[in-house]
Amino acid sequence: MEHETLETRLRAGALDAQLTRLYGAEGLEAARSRCASVISGFTKTFESLPEAFFSAPGRTELGGNHTDHQHGRVLAAGVDLDILAAVSPNQSGMIRVQSQGYPLLVVDLKELTPKAGEENTSAALIRGVAARMAALGCPLEGVGLDAYMVSDVLGGSGLSSSAAFEVLMGTILNELFWNGKCSAVEIAQIGQYAENVFFGKPCGLMDQTASSVGGVVAIDFVDTAAPVVEAIGLDLHAQGYALCILDSGADHADLTGEYAAITNELKAICRHFGKEFLREVPEADFIRELPALRQEAGDRAVLRAFHVYAENRRAKAEADALRAGDFDGFLTLVRESGRSSAMYLQNVVPTGQTDRQELMVTIALCESLLGGRGAVRVHGGGFGGTAQAFVPLDLLDSFKAGTEAVLGSGSCHVVTIRPVGGVAIK
Repeated sequence: MEHETLETRLRAGALDAQLTRLYGAEGLEAARSRCASVISGFTKTFESLPEAFFSAPGRTELGGNHTDHQHGRVLAAGVDLDILAAVSPNQSGMIRVQSQGYPLLVVDLKELTPKAGEENTSAALIRGVAARMAALGCPLEGVGLDAYMVSDVLGGSGLSSSAAFEVLMGTILNELFWNGKCSAVEIAQIGQYAENVFFGKPCGLMDQTASSVGGVVAIDFVDTAAPVVEAIGLDLHAQGYALCILDSGADHADLTGEYAAITNELKAICRHFGKEFLREVPEADFIRELPALRQEAGDRAVLRAFHVYAENRRAKAEADALRAGDFDGFLTLVRESGRSSAMYLQNVVPTGQTDRQELMVTIALCESLLGGRGAVRVHGGGFGGTAQAFVPLDLLDSFKAGTEAVLGSGSCHVVTIRPVGGVAIK
């Protein structure tokens, strides 16, 4: 009898139910073809056969723009764009990762401290995830793995490719070497650690949690060691809407300094009160101390704090609206969030830019095409990257054509919400 390899299971349809859950019935054939391609890439790279597929989704931030790093509230969802990997364990002591179109990455599991010059690289994320899991007790001595990956979570897309990569690595190590001991939230925390300490980006925990848990989730980070995560039901199609991610054409890959400035300025506000995060500072105290805060931290820091306080309330109200089936109320809050991000948080246009304001132009274009319906806002970190639009289904074709006429073919991505986060497929 023929040995049942991953490829034979794929061809026999044994993975169809899992693939349909991730990509929908309409996406099954494309998913099977993609899986076959990943197996082929793995075999050519490592001259062996993979044992399992792993997938981790990109995420979309539905509410709570730049609140997570202040221990605030967010509303987020995993989407149907993901990183897919074919994987096989070995005993090499190395993690070898081949991402399609990129050089082979090799990380020695005996070297699990941050390496000079490795910041802002995928190797740093691999090393950081492995280091944190080893510190928590995952037995990584003498083990290793090979992975071949493809991604349709494009870097700079605002769908958080880095978080998807961290969650994917955490899910792989957890499944192969720790019998699935880590929860989805714990894997998210491990990813954040890797990004903060090894990669060098001071991100919050939203991206990783949304990718790891999947579906629509309301998250309260009042205690980041134990965030409160609640699943929220949302069927966009039943509401008569599509979710679009608009690529503005501006890359945010080199804007770590802009993101860091937000956290640094909010820290300056917090220092006045002897606190570390804005969630610990009562808004009434903030208002009372405004004259001193303007002098100490500057007006932009003050405006950014105004945004965070209001955005926390909005994120809770958005979740409440979805629970109550009040989609129109939800859209009103999304629009308010977008205005606050642009006016107060000021994360739409990079500091000092005048001639190049791609993201603001994208938002203005979307508002014009929507004609007062739906909603559009900055998406994710901001400054470059993407906008997010909720588009009535009867406008979708004209909206897509109108945006791509200005922003370029393929700039309007229609995404669906994926029901699960990081997962093994085998």
